[in-house]
Amino acid sequence: MGIAMDLGVGRPPVWSLVRRFDQPQKYKPFISRCVVQGNLEIGSLREVDVKSGLPATTSTERLELLDDDEHILSIRIIGGDHRLKNYSSIISLHPEIIEGRPGTLVIESFVVDVPEGNTKDETCYFVEALIKCNLKSLADVSEGLAVQDRTEPIDL
Repeated sequence: MGIAMDLGVGRPPVWSLVRRFDQPQKYKPFISRCVVQGNLEIGSLREVDVKSGLPATTSTERLELLDDDEHILSIRIIGGDHRLKNYSSIISLHPEIIEGRPGTLVIESFVVDVPEGNTKDETCYFVEALIKCNLKSLADVSEGLAVQDRTEPIDL
């Protein structure tokens, strides 16, 4: 499955957030804390604490791919207290013209096992709702960064 969202912001501010495997809480609103083991290279692990309100408390995730040239990030969940078994995702950023301005198309694709007691539709609905919330937050935070970058100091 995959979800795409057009962000009215150029790729640099968006990628500066997405690529931070060590700080997903910068734009993912359901993450309260993240601790990374390793040097932010392929195979590095992060322990994520999930905010209350979700059916999870922790997640252990491995960095599968980080491509700064193509703007692609891939992670795999390898453990934790949640129901997303064998979950992996790939996020890719693509330049896009949105309402006549440079923007970014963000595509997140995922695979996950359907937990016992749930249907495929229920599982996809849950994951898609989380991704949409994360992408909406990513758009909001990226727009804030882009506005800061456009603000010039006034010379007195």
